[in-house]
Amino acid sequence: MSSRGGSDQQSQRRITRTQTAGNLGESIFDSEVVPSSLVEIAPILRVANEIESDNPRVAYLCRFYAFEKAHRLDPTSSGRGVRQFKTALLQRLERENDPTLMGRVKKSDAREMQSFYQHYYKKYIQALQNAADKADRARLTKAYQTANVLFEVLKAVNMTQSVEVDPQILEAHDKVAKKTEIYVPYNILPLDPDSANQAIMRYPEIQAAVLALRNTRGLPWPKDYKKKKDDEDILDWLQAMFGFQKDNVANQREHLILLLANVHIRQFPKPDQQPKLDDRALTEVMKKLFKNYRKWCKYLDRQSSLWLPTIQQEVQQRKLLYMGLYLLIWGEAANLRFMPECLCYIYHHMAFELYGMLAGNVSPMTGENVKPAYGGEEEAFLRKVVSPIYEVIAKEAERSKRGSKHSQWRNYDDLNEYFWSVDCFRLGWPMRADADFFCLPFDQLQFVKNGDNRPAGKERWMGKINFVEIRSFWHVFRSFDRMWSFFILCLQVMIIVAWNGSGQPSSIFNSDVFKKSLTVFITAAILKLGQAVLDVILSWKARRSMSSHVKLRYILKVVSAAAWVIVLPVTYAYSWDNPPGFAQTIKSWFSQSSSSPSLFILAVVVYLSPNMLAAILFLFPFIRRFLERSNYRIVMLMMWWSQPRLYVGRGMHESTFSLFKYTMFWVLLIITKLAFSYYVEIKPLVGPTKAIMNVKIRNFQWHEFFPRAKDNLGVVIALWAPIILVYFMDTQIWYAIFSTLFGGIYGAFRRLGEIRTLGMLRSRFQSLPGAFNACLIPLEKTEQTKKKGLKATLSRNFAEISPNKEKEAARFAQLWNKIITSFREEDLINNREMGLLLVPYWADRDLDLIQWPPFLLASKIPIALDMAKDSNGKDRELKKRIQTDNYMYCAVRECYASFRNIIKFLVQGAREKEMSALPGLSEHFVKLIKYLLDNKQEDRDQVVILFQDMLEVMTRDIMMEDHISSLVDSIHGGSGHEGMTPLDQQYQLFASSGAIKFPIHPVTEAWKEKINRLDLLLTVKESAMDVPSNLDARRRISFFSNSLFMNMPTAPKVRNMFSFSVLTPYYTEDVLFSLHDLEVENEDGVSILFYLQKIFPDEWSNFLERVKCRNEEEFRMKLQKEEELKGPKELEEELRLWASYRGQTLTKTVRGMMYYRKALELQAFLDMAHDEDLMEGYKAVELNMEDNSKGERSLWAQCQAVTDMKFTYVVSCQQYGIHKRSGDTRAQDILKLLTTYPSLRVAYVDEVEEPSKERPKKINQKVYYSALVKAALPKSSNSSDPVQILDQVIYKIKLPGPAILGEGKPENQNHAIIFTRGEGLQTIDMNQDNYMEEALKMRNLLQEFLEEHGVRPPTILGLREHIFTGSVSSLAWFMSNQETSFVTIGQRLLANPLKVRFHYGHPDVFDRLFHLTRGGVSKASKNINLSEDIFGGFNSTLREGNVTHHEYIQVGKGRDVGLNQISMFEAKIANGNGEQTLSRDIYRLGHRFDFFRMLSCYFTTVGFYFSTLITVLTVYVFLYGRLYLVLSGLEEGLITQKAIRDNKPLQVALASQSFVQIGFLMALPMLMEIGLERGFRTALSDFILMQLQLAPVFFTFSLGTKTHYYGRTLLHGGAKYRPTGRGFVVFHAKFAENYRLYSRSHFVKGMEMMLLLLVYQIFGHSYRGSVAYIFITVSMWFMVGTWLFAPFLFNPSGFEWQKIVDDWTDWNKWISNRGGIGVPPEKSWESWWEEEQEHLKYSGKRGTIAEIVLALRFFIYQYGLVYHLHIAEKTKSFLVYGISWLVIFLILFVMKTVSVGRRRFSANFQLMFRLIKGLIFLTFVSILVTLIALPHMTVQDIIVCILAFMPTGWGLLLIAQACKPMVHQAGFWGSVRTLARGYEVVMGLLLFTPVAFLAWFPFVSEFQTRMLFNQAFSRGLQISRILGGQRKDRASRNKE
Repeated sequence: MSSRGGSDQQSQRRITRTQTAGNLGESIFDSEVVPSSLVEIAPILRVANEIESDNPRVAYLCRFYAFEKAHRLDPTSSGRGVRQFKTALLQRLERENDPTLMGRVKKSDAREMQSFYQHYYKKYIQALQNAADKADRARLTKAYQTANVLFEVLKAVNMTQSVEVDPQILEAHDKVAKKTEIYVPYNILPLDPDSANQAIMRYPEIQAAVLALRNTRGLPWPKDYKKKKDDEDILDWLQAMFGFQKDNVANQREHLILLLANVHIRQFPKPDQQPKLDDRALTEVMKKLFKNYRKWCKYLDRQSSLWLPTIQQEVQQRKLLYMGLYLLIWGEAANLRFMPECLCYIYHHMAFELYGMLAGNVSPMTGENVKPAYGGEEEAFLRKVVSPIYEVIAKEAERSKRGSKHSQWRNYDDLNEYFWSVDCFRLGWPMRADADFFCLPFDQLQFVKNGDNRPAGKERWMGKINFVEIRSFWHVFRSFDRMWSFFILCLQVMIIVAWNGSGQPSSIFNSDVFKKSLTVFITAAILKLGQAVLDVILSWKARRSMSSHVKLRYILKVVSAAAWVIVLPVTYAYSWDNPPGFAQTIKSWFSQSSSSPSLFILAVVVYLSPNMLAAILFLFPFIRRFLERSNYRIVMLMMWWSQPRLYVGRGMHESTFSLFKYTMFWVLLIITKLAFSYYVEIKPLVGPTKAIMNVKIRNFQWHEFFPRAKDNLGVVIALWAPIILVYFMDTQIWYAIFSTLFGGIYGAFRRLGEIRTLGMLRSRFQSLPGAFNACLIPLEKTEQTKKKGLKATLSRNFAEISPNKEKEAARFAQLWNKIITSFREEDLINNREMGLLLVPYWADRDLDLIQWPPFLLASKIPIALDMAKDSNGKDRELKKRIQTDNYMYCAVRECYASFRNIIKFLVQGAREKEMSALPGLSEHFVKLIKYLLDNKQEDRDQVVILFQDMLEVMTRDIMMEDHISSLVDSIHGGSGHEGMTPLDQQYQLFASSGAIKFPIHPVTEAWKEKINRLDLLLTVKESAMDVPSNLDARRRISFFSNSLFMNMPTAPKVRNMFSFSVLTPYYTEDVLFSLHDLEVENEDGVSILFYLQKIFPDEWSNFLERVKCRNEEEFRMKLQKEEELKGPKELEEELRLWASYRGQTLTKTVRGMMYYRKALELQAFLDMAHDEDLMEGYKAVELNMEDNSKGERSLWAQCQAVTDMKFTYVVSCQQYGIHKRSGDTRAQDILKLLTTYPSLRVAYVDEVEEPSKERPKKINQKVYYSALVKAALPKSSNSSDPVQILDQVIYKIKLPGPAILGEGKPENQNHAIIFTRGEGLQTIDMNQDNYMEEALKMRNLLQEFLEEHGVRPPTILGLREHIFTGSVSSLAWFMSNQETSFVTIGQRLLANPLKVRFHYGHPDVFDRLFHLTRGGVSKASKNINLSEDIFGGFNSTLREGNVTHHEYIQVGKGRDVGLNQISMFEAKIANGNGEQTLSRDIYRLGHRFDFFRMLSCYFTTVGFYFSTLITVLTVYVFLYGRLYLVLSGLEEGLITQKAIRDNKPLQVALASQSFVQIGFLMALPMLMEIGLERGFRTALSDFILMQLQLAPVFFTFSLGTKTHYYGRTLLHGGAKYRPTGRGFVVFHAKFAENYRLYSRSHFVKGMEMMLLLLVYQIFGHSYRGSVAYIFITVSMWFMVGTWLFAPFLFNPSGFEWQKIVDDWTDWNKWISNRGGIGVPPEKSWESWWEEEQEHLKYSGKRGTIAEIVLALRFFIYQYGLVYHLHIAEKTKSFLVYGISWLVIFLILFVMKTVSVGRRRFSANFQLMFRLIKGLIFLTFVSILVTLIALPHMTVQDIIVCILAFMPTGWGLLLIAQACKPMVHQAGFWGSVRTLARGYEVVMGLLLFTPVAFLAWFPFVSEFQTRMLFNQAFSRGLQISRILGGQRKDRASRNKE
């Protein structure tokens, strides 16, 4: 977290400390804030709080007892915070004693206690005796626990007062004690006997699994084992034999039961009556669990320990034992879970022991039955197996923290790979403590002496295993050598062809050219040799653990490669008759015999033979797969030469069809790239190069060292270098282009963007119900499945649902309405829009037509009425016109039918009325509807009058024709009166008391809905085209409807679906904004709330409507009232939630993930409901939930139960325990979440201080637990008594030590993963969100695990994401666009056809069992696995997994929004990529993939960053080349040459460089994706808008960030996890802060490039046109400007004068502050400067040398520029350069003397010192004057001097920093620091001046705000600024 989080924590901790001391309110005595060493008294305090209101005296006694117990637990108060806690508790007891005594009822405390106990027992325990549902069961558990505590206190009180305990009470307590053991808190399955009637336990499958586990027949229990009752099971036996922890056993028991039950249900959908676990289900789970273990056994050539008995009855029990054993080991393995093969090793031995015990083997040593090596007592497994290995990991991790290199410590991978060789069995079982695995390196063993005083030296340390991560750029070549060799060889051939002959590609068939081209084989051999040598050098540190045949292979590789390097050139030389120069030389060494070309050809054929074989295998991937996996010796020998045998990375090849697809992609791409390179870059450059080589230049402008050099080589290099760099880089550009094209085509085929606007949605709405039923509703048995094939892809039509299919329509209504109401709850739409979008829940049985949502039918009725008015009685024509518009026809029919119904319902008089509705009536109807809506008694008369009006309209206007009499007859029931009815009779028609039924009682929901709907249909005049108006709602609804037309698997029933869980790691981010957070203003006077209201104005007004406030003022009033009433703060809660759902908070993520549960409940209802329930609707079930839940088998309980089985959500809040104990608000907010969502679980690492048992000293040892908690009681709606919000620990599993050893997030995931359930696991980060409508598709997605996706079933299902932070500012918009294009079009292409999608840390769904047994969902070694998530993907792929990507479901995700945060994020990713480059995973992928897949892998992971590095390098190489040409005078000499004057290829190369620079690689896929999903017009306008908002500036800037951090990580390391703030960025970053962040990554580099460009301009302008200069360098100037000024441009209110002034003072303070120990870098420049060089400390010799070599470039300037001074015009001798150095040393010497003098003399010899300073100044001036007077030094000379000497000083600084230890010893460090500070000040001034200058003009600030933020917000910001200004003025006046 940022510093803000830190200060929060401190202030909170301080508050709790002070409050515990005095009388500061009781609230702080929350029972939770208890020091960890006194954890046992927390339940007593909880009980005290709970009964405080019933009986204060008993509460007092409880607290008193708690105090005594605390004193017993820790008599010396040695624990942390214990003394303060005891003091405060004591003070409270003293205060409360007297008042509670007064209130006591009975005579003594003992009596009081006894009577209260009896009262409690009766009221709570007897009342709740038979608990049927979950809530009752929870209350009963709580009551039992409370009664237990009360009895404990009662006993203590009775003892002190020596009173006997009442026998009744004892009897009651016995019952309680028994029950308390049974009623333990449970997670999902209550396994105690009393809970057998709960809905979830009545599933036959679960009963079957439980029964199977309880079959303990024939297991040999230990003698001393005390058996419990009849529910002993297999896992209890394992616990007794092997010593697992109790909670671990409980946790895995539930895990195993759920796993088996789910697989069982899924496989055999027909539930049998008698519960028996099916063997097929068992076998499937077993196969998945042990696949990796069996593979490992086979790989090491060992017999697996899974022996099954021959007797059929025992097989099931044995399988369960094996599975139970594995899960128990895994559940307690803690950090060992990252080492799957280590677990295999442990399991192998333990399973063998298990088999021995069951077979009754007798030990040959003791003659007794076999016992486990580590068995029996409590926690034996943890102490004896897990801890020793954990210690090794912990010690190695400790060394990693000291910044040592990767090669000096073993990470998780090294330790795990120890178990990949047969040598691991040397460890033995029981494990030998002196085995090499446990040995530590030298520096830890210096103190451990052996018996004979010989230090146990370094030679015992295992060292790295299989691979050494060494910081070096060579890794890029080493991991992808095939690619680099290919490009180098292509380049060579192209240059040879272009150089010789006509330059046409066909000229390669000319014999000479062809022969010359054959030299590529020699180059190839040399590259091979380089690769072999590199392998040896980089693996040197792993030599100790290498087996002999691997060493042999390395040596032979080098030898054979060296042999080829000799053989090929020699045979080549002999293939020429009259050889060219190179071959001639070789020939002269040997005999000059005649040529024999065949020898060379033969050599080449032999050399290529392995490649031929590889090519054949490439075409048949299945052969390759077989060979790699096989364990035959002969095959292994064959494969041994091609690649070292490894456990992972075998058999990763895809099917032939996939192979064909990605091969085609790459073949096309490479052909395009090579053609472009040849025709545009290489061929045009050959001619000019030849011309330059023929020019002889004699006069140089500097001292030339090689005046005799041939062919102007320097010039040629300067020309070709940038072009060759671009040649290696531009594949990345071509990849961007091709991926855009192919991604677009694939997207279109997957039907993306078919419905992208509301208009499109309207036009296809009629087929929507069909789509809903086809996709989201499981198939009935009779329906046929979907058709596959091309036709199905091209057209996906769903039958429209006919009106008589009531069930389908009802299901559609339930789902659709659930989505719409979720929109309303999220405040995306208002009530009116909700009304318009809803479909009736209660399908009206009397209307046989589909009722569309009113937004489709809006305004249709008024239009139809107009038509009727104009139709002049032509009925048929009118009917035709109405029928042309389907929706209008529906609307008319529906209105007519509904009116008939309503009037029939209302008019209940004897004479039945019938009317036909036409225009005149409609107004009356509208009025009637209004009355019906209000439904008030007093309107009755009005209704009567209305009815009479209607009749009148009917009779007067409509019935003037002939049939009037018959109609009147029928109206009067045929009573025979002719003519009109007299008025008085009409009165009697409706007015009599029973005639009409109004007001209506009871009002049903269905009636309300019907009336509402009619009202909308009749009154909405304008068409509802813009419903919903909110953009987000539109996007979601159209994406959702579109996704239903995509290809997705059919949904299974909920009970048959895959079960899954979601896991979210959380550290210390915001959980819920507090009111204070929302209201507090930043320096611009902008509060978060204000900001949110401006950004989401419509959602704010919808929120006000939802909380029933007309405007903000009213809302504020209500808030105030709440404050005063001190009641429940509901409004405040609502407001906090509203804001938190718009930030990136945990609350938002949890709400999103809990939609899964809501969706499953609804779907379970639709699956299970009978027809009448269905017609009543889900809403009815929800409404009647309270009454329903009492019936045990009610539908609702069943829905809940099946959902519990299928879905769990665990949030891993690793600090929750600490937060809770320190009273942190985060803990309370998390508790709130737990009570809001009862099925949410929180896992955390609990640190508890336990008084040590062995040592009597006052040292408390820390013990760590993995704990899982849930809310103690779900929110009950009816109970009035205030319930404490408490949590309840379900499991608490002891860990071997602190859980976090490596990177935080993966360790956090790993500790919580044991609490997840199910077969799928979705990893969700803290910044994500989910939507109701997407959650409905989850069960479809999980079916993908069963679909065909190539050769292997998928192990990771990728999802797409929607970035929801785009609306915040323009930067956030660029970022979200860039990210969106990656997570959609990028990953779509990676998954198919390229087959290299990995896992990018987002909402991917893992195959849980696959990853459990293979090391988890991410890797956690410190530093190397900085981007932990992608390693999960690498691991999955290497272990034969398969990663897919699915477009039909999406999850929301937040991204960073301010420039500094984005840069931090980019830095983190770049660092992570730098570490990936060094990692073994990339090396293995690069070598084990086939050529084309390897290309895909390179260009989409590391290659992307390497290419950006090359783009920046290109600029440098180009500019330094130009510098050389200009300063040496070569450019002037060659100015006539085409290559210098008008160099087309160079311009192309630089253009492609600038393409990358301005973000072209990002923009292309972005355009395509926006075009696909939102239309190409939108894409174009978006693109133009982005250019106007300076997107290229942003992309150029981020290019710098990536390059800097990637390069620095590769050279020196120093990568660390950078916490990116997830807040809202509307604050202004100070100048000093920006300087600190960007000075090394951007500013210094920008200055250097500016210097280069300036020198190039000044010294080249005399003989060169300015146009060419501008054309070539424009993108570079752009880069310079961006790198220097982008941070100020994108800084909110960065050009405001007041801010600038503040920034300047702040910067001055910072730069001048002294550093020192404990001064943070934000406070002082010195501290920051020292910290900036941290990475150099650890970079080792190679890094230091590289740094020095790179620093040498700064000395070129001085060398070149000195000769351009007027003084030195005449001479070109080397002396001039020497003298210039003398000047530099003189200046430095003077500076040093002055500073020394200041230190020594300034106090005593003040005057003297000042005189000396004056003298020095005078001397300096006089020298200047002399120089100007005598040798004519000009002003230009002075400028040139500055340009020459400044870089030199900087270069010296860099070298001094690299050699810091030496400089320190020499005592020059102080001077170096002074010099550095001087440079920083100058740099700061250069940056500050332009910014300050612009800030003079007020309009600049306006423009900037416009550019950065959206309209509403920038307007709000302006106003608030004005207000802020007034406030400031007032404040300053007050001060005066």
